[in-house]
Amino acid sequence: MEQDSSKKDILFLSDTQAPMWVEKLVLRTHQNTKATQTIFAEILRIRPAVLYWLGDIVSLGYRNNKWRIIDQFLMKCTEVRTAVYAIMGNHDVMGRPRKGARNFQQRFPEHSPTGYVKTTDSIAVVMLNSNFHILSAADLVKQQTWYEQTLKDLDADPEIKVVIVTCHHAPYSNSKLVGSSKLVQLRFVPPYIKSRKARLFITGHSHAFERYEFEGKTFLVIGGGGGLRQPLNMSPTRLPDLATDYKPMFHYLAVRREGEGLLLTSYCLKKDFSGFSEGYHFEIPANADVPIASE
Repeated sequence: MEQDSSKKDILFLSDTQAPMWVEKLVLRTHQNTKATQTIFAEILRIRPAVLYWLGDIVSLGYRNNKWRIIDQFLMKCTEVRTAVYAIMGNHDVMGRPRKGARNFQQRFPEHSPTGYVKTTDSIAVVMLNSNFHILSAADLVKQQTWYEQTLKDLDADPEIKVVIVTCHHAPYSNSKLVGSSKLVQLRFVPPYIKSRKARLFITGHSHAFERYEFEGKTFLVIGGGGGLRQPLNMSPTRLPDLATDYKPMFHYLAVRREGEGLLLTSYCLKKDFSGFSEGYHFEIPANADVPIASE
């Protein structure tokens, strides 16, 4: 029965890159690679229909040896019939962007560097490339035009009940290291706000769980796949994070459609690595402006 119920969930994961030596100079390690492998094992145990991976899959995408653990995991996902769709983070194209992008495309052949969309259980997930610096001017226009038209098409499609927008860089984050992406705020947030069916914007990049509500829309940061924990701004100038009491080291997100609404559960890795617990749960109800928290 467990497997049948989990098939209704779609999973989201981000920032599974192993720590780099330069990062270890400023941030503490916490058995990060072991945590990532424990998350992988849990996903394979659950066998979800779909896993959406929101970037920073590896620490250096151009280095072939960095992909070994990922390749093993992807092979096992194929064996348990879990489809995996991904977008590139900054680490995936760091250093040698073209080779990094090539390595990424080999693992995720359905990926498009100027945006693509996948649908599961009437939930359309729009996957965007927020590595703007590696896109040509023509590709920036291509992605933006595609994104805005796609949201309009999805709003008009009776088969689609809910739309989720994703990219790697968070438009809003209290991370002291990476902060908020002004370009994502400028390019991706306004069409999301305007879309009638788009109810959720999920990103990574900030290695934390954060939740924000702006203009009646939900923004989540789920960068807990194994990267080094980043310090958060706790000063009075910080953004109004609604999940201030939920700051697990490692976590992934499960999303389930409820009519035209969504049920969201963040599962966090226990400190002794013995398993996962339901850490944070809330609902985005149908036809409502403000999500209902039910922790």
